[in-house]
Amino acid sequence: MFAYIVKRLISGAVVVVLISMGVFALFWFGPRNPALPLCNIDTSNRCRPAILQAYEHNMGFDDSVVHQYGLWAKGVVVGRSMALGTESHKCPAPCLGIDYRTKLPVWKELTTKFPATLSLALGASLMYLVLGVGVGVLAARRRGTWIDKSLVTGSLLLSSIPFYLVALLASLWFTISLGLFPSTGYHPITHNPAKWFAGLILPWLVLGIWGSTSYTRFSRGSMVESLGEDYIRTAKAKGLPARKVVFKHALRAAMVPVVTIFGLDFATLLAGTIFAERIFGIEGIGKWGLDAVTVKNLPVVSTTVLVASVAVVASNLLVDLIYSVLDPRVRLT
Repeated sequence: MFAYIVKRLISGAVVVVLISMGVFALFWFGPRNPALPLCNIDTSNRCRPAILQAYEHNMGFDDSVVHQYGLWAKGVVVGRSMALGTESHKCPAPCLGIDYRTKLPVWKELTTKFPATLSLALGASLMYLVLGVGVGVLAARRRGTWIDKSLVTGSLLLSSIPFYLVALLASLWFTISLGLFPSTGYHPITHNPAKWFAGLILPWLVLGIWGSTSYTRFSRGSMVESLGEDYIRTAKAKGLPARKVVFKHALRAAMVPVVTIFGLDFATLLAGTIFAERIFGIEGIGKWGLDAVTVKNLPVVSTTVLVASVAVVASNLLVDLIYSVLDPRVRLT
């Protein structure tokens, strides 16, 4: 097990490094001068060719891409001093660049945005996992009845509605029109736990109910297959209680494919839920990255891409480890 984890961590680190190279090269060799967004921000869209050339030289964009990537990678480990236009900024390790707009280290801003996204992701993922699997198990146990058909049909109808529409209507109705929920937004749990919970409860519910639809279908199909296995019929023949057969034996095997999609969905949530954060006013990674894209804030955009890649790699590793717990036939080598 330990050797497997070490091997996966090394392979995951290699993947993240390759992704960082790809993102760096994409911006470097892109159709637009990488110094142009900062020049436009600093000069209020009056960036003349001479000024742009000076920005490009000061920021090292007239240097080789290999040398500049080496400086970037070194900055991640030990920090560096960076030229941002005509100014020089100290960027402590891990240096992921300087925000074009705020002139602050991107890592510092990331540490302030990530808790909001993590809080949203944890609550929403727990909710749609519990709701989705619970409804799926209920539908599988009532297979072919009106309960089964109603639950499956309802999940299909809900999943066919775009999430941004569901979130927008929920915000307008339940917060503004009816006043059933307080105003949404993120408040650090260390400052005020009550306000933290109140600001996230509606986004959790919307993400959880909408996201649970796919888990309902997956868990239902997996449970139907598990309930038809020979060992389940053997357990029933031995006189084991129905609850124990379903929840201890069948559900454990049925959770293996569900865990796969859960790992990927949770990684997506950690990378930032753009619509949820924008509509509910949560200053997280998704909203941060979206705002950066609109002004071509390259250091922030590249950082959000790296966060997404790290989240996917870590989630895949955790999913593989959970496999060995859920299914004794799986051996990690």
